[in-house]
Amino acid sequence: MTTPRENLLSIFRHERPAWVPVVGHCDPYNQPSRDGMDPELAAALGEVHWSDRSTVTYSRYLGLDIMDWFGMAAVHVTRRNVVVESRTDGDTTTRIWHTPEGDLREVSRVCRDVTGAVSSNFTEHLVKHPDDLAALASIFEDEILELDGDGLARTRERRHLIGEDGLLLGSMEGTPLGMMFRVYSGVATLAYLWADAPDALRDCLAVMEANYRRKLEIGLQSDIDVVVGVDDTSTTAISPAMFEACNLALTDARADAAHAAGKLYFHHSCGLIRDLLPLYRRTRMDAVHAFTVPPLGNVTVAEGRRMLGPDITILAGVGQFLAGPMDDRAAVREQVRRVMDDGAPGDHFGVWVTAQPNRTMEQTKFVVDCCREFGGTPDPSPA
Repeated sequence: MTTPRENLLSIFRHERPAWVPVVGHCDPYNQPSRDGMDPELAAALGEVHWSDRSTVTYSRYLGLDIMDWFGMAAVHVTRRNVVVESRTDGDTTTRIWHTPEGDLREVSRVCRDVTGAVSSNFTEHLVKHPDDLAALASIFEDEILELDGDGLARTRERRHLIGEDGLLLGSMEGTPLGMMFRVYSGVATLAYLWADAPDALRDCLAVMEANYRRKLEIGLQSDIDVVVGVDDTSTTAISPAMFEACNLALTDARADAAHAAGKLYFHHSCGLIRDLLPLYRRTRMDAVHAFTVPPLGNVTVAEGRRMLGPDITILAGVGQFLAGPMDDRAAVREQVRRVMDDGAPGDHFGVWVTAQPNRTMEQTKFVVDCCREFGGTPDPSPA
């Protein structure tokens, strides 16, 4: 009998799997409603935190394959000179970074929606003009990166917990360009820096990636199966020309390091990526993770398969079908069928079902059952 782990690995060897892998995901932003939830499941999930066991618990409850989003726990970071001063007032947190190249200030605010989901967004980024780039670079240059023995042990424990049910994902920073628009500068400031201070920007990005690569080298010593570069790449934030100029060689270097250590390398893109796929095809990444299909995304799985070619696996999100209206179950089922048909015969294709805080487990299970039906997943129920 093929194990879920063996079956998952087959799609990255571009072999036809015994069933289309359907994996689960649960995190603080993406977790199911507790309304009507089995009390035992609710107790097992508890308060969901990043890198906890919630994805394993959620996936096993639904009979899903496991891709557990864990992180690079084996990396220990300390600083020599940079000091961070933090102050919280209600839902707003202000941080002042005192660096050798001057002070930087950022402000973030907690957002709470009607479902109870909590997220945090920057209302003021660290980098506001070209003079801030040297200070940002000095933060990365100041860090001391070391192997964390306790982190190695925690990673080994999680790998043992998953066993043959799936893969352990070690998430790391996205590309420096992606981290700029997501975290350090925002989209508008990045556009101005790209036009007005290209040399200073490139110098800063190079310092950032040197730091990220060192973290990767350390993290690869742990028991993770996969490295995920969490880039959230989308043409809503950067152009294909920007990605081509900054990220092709960088992606290959990361992928090569992962492959040399016997790991896979995924590029996490959860935005509008149609115009980036020809560039992705030129890299040695193993998979586009969180491939976002319409109506949230702008490219179908069928189009993606043609544009990416046979060497890059698509891991498409279908949790979005839980985010929209579900009154018409036949329509939702048809949406899932279309995605699964687009991925046929499944030789480099899988789907993941992200929990949604506005949906019950009954509604989630409906989407999961549709995926299982059209993907040929074996029945997890005991005989």
